[in-house]
Amino acid sequence: MFRLTHWGILDKPHIEKKHLALYKKSGYSPDMTVNERIRQVRQTLNMSQTDFSRAICVSSGYTAEIENGHRIANDRIIRLINLTFGVNETWLKTGKGQMFHSAPAEKRERILSLFNELNPQFQDYAMAVIDRLLQLQKEKPGEKN
Repeated sequence: MFRLTHWGILDKPHIEKKHLALYKKSGYSPDMTVNERIRQVRQTLNMSQTDFSRAICVSSGYTAEIENGHRIANDRIIRLINLTFGVNETWLKTGKGQMFHSAPAEKRERILSLFNELNPQFQDYAMAVIDRLLQLQKEKPGEKN
């Protein structure tokens, strides 16, 4: 039987000390989960769950479930937080690096403003285009699609 641990991963119900040592050696910090880092981002931005949720186009109940560890933050949520608030995706997933990108605030605000003006169907389309752009960006130069 597997369960979600406080590391934010699926694991057997018991964690041996040697496993904890391996996590620490790998540079992964068991101190905070992705879910806890999402809460930290929201609190750093001094936003309520309602305002934070509205900005990333999810329900406040969904955000509460993520922050409380009842849901796993999927890649879509992580990307939304990254794009909406300029949060470093690597930091959000692993805790390594800085919380925020150094991108200008005006650019983030403009993107958020433009995205919020779109109808929900176009927001979905915009997210699909962004997902595809990220895939293309990760591919090696010269590779064919």
